[in-house]
Amino acid sequence: MTTTRPSPGLLEVLGGLQDDFLATIPQVDPTTRVPWCGRWRVRDLVVHLARIHHWAAGQARRRQETPLGRGPFVLEELYATCAAELRGTLAQLGPDAESWTLLGTGPASFWHRRQTHETLVHLWDLRTAGGQELAVEPALWADTVDEVVTVMQPRQERMGRMEPLPAPLRLVADDADRAWLLGAPTVPAPSATVTGPAEALALLLWGRTTPDDDRLTVSGDAGALVDALGRRLTP
Repeated sequence: MTTTRPSPGLLEVLGGLQDDFLATIPQVDPTTRVPWCGRWRVRDLVVHLARIHHWAAGQARRRQETPLGRGPFVLEELYATCAAELRGTLAQLGPDAESWTLLGTGPASFWHRRQTHETLVHLWDLRTAGGQELAVEPALWADTVDEVVTVMQPRQERMGRMEPLPAPLRLVADDADRAWLLGAPTVPAPSATVTGPAEALALLLWGRTTPDDDRLTVSGDAGALVDALGRRLTP
């Protein structure tokens, strides 16, 4: 099974999302709560994504990153530096360079995709916390769903962070003409089907929305869906 599947220009997509994130930082009070991320405030969100970029750049180079320290940080400066480091590192290495990835040694292109979706979800966090909308093509959100289904959730099982789902869930992105089975297809039919726009499905899997989201339609065993979402589908 192919799990990374970077699309042409995905590094440019990452750069655009990073630019949007950086531009949004000064527009949102850093003390604003990000309620779907536990106790985080916006300042914690910004520092987290900066640290993840810095760490991923080291993983791509197959080097342990130098810790950034505890701060305090100037948020815009920190994020701009770490975003540029990641983007520059990936551009310099090229997509086929051997890197450390979440799946073991693999191509640096893994980080094109992983950091794109990391940035996309946290850009949604930042803009939503600040009362701003985010317009992104359904195809990109659909790939966020695909990454959870093919990479993140299976990895959670392998690492013993969650038990296998008793039955798969069917996910249907009605604005992207894509569908997935989440979990191993151990029975003939999925326990439940969730249909809606790719963005809502991605946010559901990443714990940013719930099955009650009015953009989503749930058929089948709603309890099985709630049970699955209560497990650690993502890190």
